[in-house]
This record gives sequence, C-alpha cells and structure tokens, in this order.
Amino acid sequence: MTTLHPTLAHHVSNTLGWPRLRPLQADALTPIGDGLDALLVAPTAGGKTEAVVFPLLSMMEERRWTGLSVIYVCPLKALLNNLLPRLQRYATWLGRRVELWHGDVSASRRQSILRDPPDVLLTTPESLEAMLIGTRVDHRRFMGELRTVVVDEVHAFAKDDRGWHLLCVLERLTHLAGRPLQRIGLSATVGNPGELLSWLQGAGTGRPARVIAPETTADSRSPDIELDHVGSVANAARVIAALHAGEKRLVFCDSRRMVEELGETLRGHGVTTFLSHASLSADERRRAEEAFAQARDCVIVSTSTLELGVDVGDLDRVIQINAPWSVASFLQRLGRTGRRSAGTRNCLLLALSRDDLLAAAGLLRLWGTGYVEPVQPPPDPRHIVAQQLLALTLQEGRIGDSLWPDWWDGLPPFERRSAQPVLDHLITEGFLERDGGMLLIGPEAEQRFGRRHFMDLTAVFTAPPEFTVLNGSVEIGRTDPTSLTSSVQGPRLLLLAGRTWKVDWIDWKRRRCFVEPVEGTGGEARWTSAASGGTSFALARAMRDVALGADPPVRLTRRAVDALTKVRAEISDTVHPDGTVIVREDGDLRWWTWAGYRGNATLKATLGSLADPLHRVDDLYVRLRADLTGPLRHADLRALHPRYPQVDDRALNGLKFNTALPRELAVETLAARLADFPAAASVLSEPTRLLVR
Repeated sequence: MTTLHPTLAHHVSNTLGWPRLRPLQADALTPIGDGLDALLVAPTAGGKTEAVVFPLLSMMEERRWTGLSVIYVCPLKALLNNLLPRLQRYATWLGRRVELWHGDVSASRRQSILRDPPDVLLTTPESLEAMLIGTRVDHRRFMGELRTVVVDEVHAFAKDDRGWHLLCVLERLTHLAGRPLQRIGLSATVGNPGELLSWLQGAGTGRPARVIAPETTADSRSPDIELDHVGSVANAARVIAALHAGEKRLVFCDSRRMVEELGETLRGHGVTTFLSHASLSADERRRAEEAFAQARDCVIVSTSTLELGVDVGDLDRVIQINAPWSVASFLQRLGRTGRRSAGTRNCLLLALSRDDLLAAAGLLRLWGTGYVEPVQPPPDPRHIVAQQLLALTLQEGRIGDSLWPDWWDGLPPFERRSAQPVLDHLITEGFLERDGGMLLIGPEAEQRFGRRHFMDLTAVFTAPPEFTVLNGSVEIGRTDPTSLTSSVQGPRLLLLAGRTWKVDWIDWKRRRCFVEPVEGTGGEARWTSAASGGTSFALARAMRDVALGADPPVRLTRRAVDALTKVRAEISDTVHPDGTVIVREDGDLRWWTWAGYRGNATLKATLGSLADPLHRVDDLYVRLRADLTGPLRHADLRALHPRYPQVDDRALNGLKFNTALPRELAVETLAARLADFPAAASVLSEPTRLLVR
C-alpha cells in the first residue's frame, strides 16, 4: 500500500488543508502499510504522529480490521490527554473510535471500553500491566484482534527500566493475540536508531524492519543559541523578565524546587508565569498548559515534563537554566521553537554557577560536533524478570513451571540460564508456590505487593512518598514529607504552584496537608531528587576541551566570556591535552581523569587500595590515597583491568523489586549499571602527569 484511504486523503487535503504530506509521512506509508516494524525519527513537531496514524487507519479500512486493532503507548498521561482529541478527529473521518485508558480515567468509562472495545487505545505501560493482572478484564477477548503497537517517545522508554517492562508486556500481548504484532516506535533524534529499533522488536528481532528518517532541508538556517552566566536564580529571573517582552517563552529547569523558586520570582517581577512539573496536580498542570497555549507575552517554567511532545502552542523562545544532561535532551528542547514558517530554532542558556557554565559550554561543544548519545537500555534487568514472573502468575492464575518462558519467546532477560535463578529464589522465599507442576502466587508476594490488588506490581519505578496538598477540596499538588517535619519558627509555609501557602493542619494517616494562601513570599519547596546518573564520558571530555580553551559554536555573552576565562585559569592545572593529570596539594591527591561519573566509579574500583575508600565518586576526578608516594606509572596503569564498581547497600533500595531477588543478583545488576568499562579503559591507556602544588 502506497496511498492513503480515499476518505482520509480527502480530509487531509480539504479539512486539514495540507497540499502534500511531509517527507517523513510520505516515506512511512509503504513500510507501515506492508506491516514492517519501523522506527520513525524526527525532531519535535516533525509530524511523526500523523506519519504512523494515517497509514494505520488506512489499513483498518482496507483490511476490515475489527475490535481493538492498535495500542498506542506513551510515557506520560499528559501526552496521551494531548493526543486524544487529534486522533479522535482523524479516526472519526473513517467511522473509527479512539479511547483513552490510564489512572485518571473513571471506572465507569473503563467498563464501557471493555464492553465495546475501540479501534485504537491510548495508554501507558503501567495501565497495560494493571489491565493484564486485573480480574475484570477478559484478556484474550479484549486483545484477541490486536495487530499493531505504537510506542511514542520510544527513546524515553528505552533508557531506563520502563523500557524493559514495556518490552515484557508487549511479548505477553503478542502471546495473548496469538500473532506477531507490528511494532512502530516514534523517536526524537538518537545516535543509534538501528539498535533502538532492534531493541523495540524484542523477541521478534529478525522480522523485516526499517528506520524511517528522511533528511530535512526545509530549514537550513542555523539555530540561534546564546550562553550567559547569571550566577543565581534571582538573576536568571531578572534576565528573563527584561528580555524578549511580548514573546511566549518556555523555561526548562533541572528540578521541581527550581521551577517553583523561579516561577515565584518571575511573578514578583510582574511576568505572567505558569508552572508545570510532576508534583503539581493534573488539573493544575492542565490549567497552566492551556492558559499558556492561549496567551501571549508569558512564561511557562517546567521540568523535563514538557520536553516531550505535549502541545503548548507556538513558542517564540526556549530558555534553559543550566544545561540538560544530554545532547539528545537539548535537541528535543531546542525543537520546541521555530515551528512557524518565519521562526528560527533558538535557545538561551543561563548558567547559575561557574561549574554550571563549564557543563553548559561542554554540552554545546559536544552538540556542535554533531554528536548525539546512543540510547543504551540498562543491562541485566533481573528485578524486572522477578516482577514479570509474579505479574504473569497473577494474570493467568497459575502458570506451568516449565512453560513460563513461552510467554516471552526468547527475550534475552528470560533465557533460562538468566531467569531460572530468579525463579528459584521466588519459590524458595515464598513469593511463588509450586503445586503439581504449576506455579501460584505465594504468601510473601501477598504480603509485600498485595495491597490495592497488587497495584504496586504495575510500575517498575519507585516513587518517594509525598503528601497531597489541598486548599479546601482543591488539590494543588504534592510535597515531600520533610517540608512538613523540618523545624520552623512561626507558621509553616510551603511554596507550590508558584505561590506561598500556610499549613493549617496535617492528616498524617492519610498523607494530606491542608493549606491557605497567604500574601508575600517565604514558602519552602522541597522534594527528594532522583539520581541523574551523572556526567557521561563524552560530556566530561567535552568539558575538558572547553577547559583547554575550546569554545562552543554559539554566541557567548560578555559575562559568559569573563566567567569562562576565570574557570579556565582556576582549573588549568587539572587538564593536559596529551593525557591526564594527578595533582598533589595540601595532602590531597586527585587524579583528574575527566571520565564522567560511571567512568570514575569503574576506575575507583579498578585502582583498589590505591583509591581513597572514603571518597564519594566525582564526575571529573578520582581521589587517591594521600599517603601514596611517587607517581602512578603509565605502564602500571595500562596493566590494570577495569573492575565493576562497589555497590552501597543503600543503593539497593532504589532498585524496585530488589526484595524479590537474591542479594548477590541485585548487587550484580546495580554494579553492571554503574560500570563504564570503555571510559575506564580509555583513561588507563592515557599517559599521566604528576603536579605538586
């Protein structure tokens, strides 16, 4: 099939007023229509949604599909909510239905969907899992006509355990449907699209597949990017308030706390400001995003939640506080601008400190080389294997103790030599029970995961406990418990949704906090931050290049030039173009490797007794034992073989379902994820210089 269904083609031309499809949309018609697995790669607003939906709707009509034919998976409920009206409009042209299923959809609406399945279902992996383990869903009837699964923002899934969970669920859906499911991923620019597509295929690797990423020549203009050094959040607010009056600006911050502080400060400067982050209530975020989409001369301040494809209308400018952790993330954010025909992609980066300035300059230097990080799924997802074995047992009621591998059809984590030790542990510890060749849910699983109908098994990420904040009956958002227990003088004030609230009373049992608005400022915003994973080897080396004198290919303000000059002078002893530097100063011995967090964690383990055992891993250097005498010889370093990093027992708490694993397997999983052997090997191969100050 190389053409759209006639009715759909009519509406594309006459209702949407499109003279032609975009190159990506035209290129996707035949491979998707022929049933190939595919990965569609394009920047934000590149037309990926239509590129996949138009041929699928045409296939439905041409091949007379009935029942639930397509599942469309997104990483965020907000993205699903945003897509729903657009996809419903397209489907209605052909008399087809699109429905939404996630945690905010009412029980009555879900029952209606189960009684009369739509043609397309928009959902999340966690909702799919809840559907599968739920007792009210006839899985085989509901999934029996499934043909295709679309995974939006697939790169966002693949980089963490949600991706492994999604792949496992897709294999179970394939088993229930009784046929191979066409898998189509939509992605922003990544460094390894072919590998990402093979990963998405899961057990079906080897099926015909194609990466669809046509070259775009529509806008040959270079993006307008500027780097500034402002020194503080307060100064960042002054710059934002003073520049670009009359424009619609999207500001990205690297934490919820910074979003709140910057939002409150901007409002103090008289700027119309909206906020968006994960701890605001869904209604609060929706109101902010809708108001921002319809307004002019305003700012919306957000964490990475708006990095993905949620539509907030045409933007004039993106402003980034400090720098994101990857070039891929920067490209995604940059792509939110320049959508209008006369617009140019642009970004203003505001560094809060000199360290932040070096990191931002390094990222822009890396971007300027054309580098984009490869997406690397985390290795050894043994804890996901444990979760899946329990989830499948709940789904089926009981599973054969020799037939369980069939459900994942050879997906690597479920090869017997890898998964059997996990299964044996689940049986030994009472998570599963064996009865006449069948496996059933055991008492330990009931005790640990059985609350609320095993809902804790549906998500593979650990969410810290938060208190719901309410003004009367209206939910504002959620706050960290420490903001309610820390010592304060006078009334306890919270900062949430960009304004200050006074705490009236706290319902500790139900984790609810009731507040009233107050005039002025002084509220506290506090949340437990998730680990970022630290600086990568590629970014650390780009920062080293900047320290050695290389400038990023962007405009630098006078403040940025002056601050970079001072940074280079301060750290000039830590860099050398021909290798690494060991600096001894005041009894402190540091090996400046510029290897990134994981590289230095691996090097610290590899050095063994030579490394300071009490020093926490740093992104740029490894602290050596201060009593070492003489330099580390190059030949001695080259003879070392990289070793897995040591794992702190406290880190196991961040690995969800670690209690369902033998401790040694949980430690091995975390060690493999912390290691960067190529980075360590690269550093060990480089000459070292000793400097005594």
